[in-house]
Amino acid sequence: MRIGVLGTGAMADALATQWVRAGHRVLVGGRDETKARHLAGRLGGGTGYGGLRAAAGFGDVVLAALPYGAGETVVGELRVPLAGKVLLDCSNPVGAGFRLLTDGGPSAARRLADAAPGARVVKAFNLCHEDVWRMDPPVFDGERLAVPVCGDDDTALALVRRLVRDAGCAPLTGGGLDRAGLLEATAALFIGLWVGEHADVRAMAPPLAFAAGPAEAPSGALGPSGTA
Repeated sequence: MRIGVLGTGAMADALATQWVRAGHRVLVGGRDETKARHLAGRLGGGTGYGGLRAAAGFGDVVLAALPYGAGETVVGELRVPLAGKVLLDCSNPVGAGFRLLTDGGPSAARRLADAAPGARVVKAFNLCHEDVWRMDPPVFDGERLAVPVCGDDDTALALVRRLVRDAGCAPLTGGGLDRAGLLEATAALFIGLWVGEHADVRAMAPPLAFAAGPAEAPSGALGPSGTA
């Protein structure tokens, strides 16, 4: 697969590293082509580099690894080369105090879709720190990390699910692009708990067998006192 990367920061580096390792062709684009060249050199595998427009025109999938706010402007400037492309948004609109910056308005992903109406936008890879995506693979307690994916185009979703698997993770169906805002709000909550409270967010939800309460749990899953 041909993947264009908009941006030269940590998320661009982490995800592109996985995809180069999986054998995909990658071109890194940045406003500063020197930074793009340096990142391409670190990635190896014949990774190309150039400006943002070069990356937008190169990929079957284009990763928007851009800060919230800047992404909408950049994507709007690139709406012509992005037409028909799968545009993968991994941004988090989270500000000071772990505040959701889009509260009451369109999601960051929807803003990209509005800025480049010919692109097929998919939201994924926004729930974890970039160093988690560098793991090879991200496996915890014997389970691959699950990655929710939101989008409206079946072909675009299939391509992004492949990229999730190529990053060593398991894709989860997150619904349409209208649910991307839920992923972004989840990131704001999780980051606040992880960073602000040093809490393990996994403790908030019971295992799947107990999702509807103990009555749905398999026989023997409860302890002798009736607790898990």
